[in-house]
Amino acid sequence: MENQYLRDKEASQYLGVAKSTIWLFSKQGKIKAIKLSDRVTVWAKSDLDAFIASRMAVA
Repeated sequence: MENQYLRDKEASQYLGVAKSTIWLFSKQGKIKAIKLSDRVTVWAKSDLDAFIASRMAVA
C-alpha cells in the first residue's frame, strides 16, 4: 500500500482540527511532521490514522 502525505490544510481537515493544532501536535511530538524543504512540511496519513487510533483507545 502506498503511503499518502498531506499538507497542513489537508491534515487539519482530515483530523477535524485547526491548522495551528496540527503544528502544535507536531511540536508536542504527538504526530510526526516530515520536512521536505524549508517551506514544505507534510504528514503521513498512516501517522495521522495511528494518532486517531491512539486517541480512540484513551476515550
